[in-house]
Amino acid sequence: MYGDYLDLAVRAARAAGEIQRSYFRGGDLMIRTKSNPSDVVTRADRESEEAIARMIASRYPDHALLGEEGGDRGSAASEWRWVVDPLDGTTNYSQGLPVFAVSIALRHCGETVAGAVDAPWLDELYTAVKGGGAWLHRGADAPRRLHVGGKERLATSVLGTGFPYDKDVDPDNNSDNLARILPHVRDIRRMGAAAYDLCCIASGTLDGYWELALHEWDVCAGELIVREAGGVIHPLREGRGVSIAAGNRAIVQEMLKYIR
Repeated sequence: MYGDYLDLAVRAARAAGEIQRSYFRGGDLMIRTKSNPSDVVTRADRESEEAIARMIASRYPDHALLGEEGGDRGSAASEWRWVVDPLDGTTNYSQGLPVFAVSIALRHCGETVAGAVDAPWLDELYTAVKGGGAWLHRGADAPRRLHVGGKERLATSVLGTGFPYDKDVDPDNNSDNLARILPHVRDIRRMGAAAYDLCCIASGTLDGYWELALHEWDVCAGELIVREAGGVIHPLREGRGVSIAAGNRAIVQEMLKYIR
């Protein structure tokens, strides 16, 4: 039912990924800061979003789009809304670290129905449509259906997390959660790209993940991919941004003893 939309999301994500490849580790990134010195944007972010927006508008001109760099476009009355992070993990990208991704999701009447997350330098493409499972496409390999990991104890689990851009001025910056949960887990990783973290949950590479004060574009595609892989997304709090925990049900319940 949603296959045509997913096909467009995949084509747009891969087109953006090619732009990012062209500048990575060598091109003039024209790095600028946005809200503070930790919040950076590059020409690859901007060019990627414009390429994605053009492809979507040419195919579905009546659809709305929310992008990290360009904000809202199109009619607010549309039942169809694309949610785009053109380059999730910009700090990694600007530092030459290869963990970054393009995240594109489509929402219909407020429900996410298709999503694609492409990590171009890692050659990993994650996809899902509502009711169709979650899939990893890597190189010439056949697509592999994804399932979240099966661990039930934090003591044997590796978790992922991250920190908000304003961590230097807001004491509610996730450091208290980190201190509480760290003694109870095998280890914790900070990937630096929320969309990719969620895909690692879907594939079982990470057992659990939590983060505070994210944006809709950071998580929209990844949340669908996790759910279609059999995982759960648990909202942590209301207020500033999107705060979530993700994993299989048992691990999320264990995480909630320590994070809030």
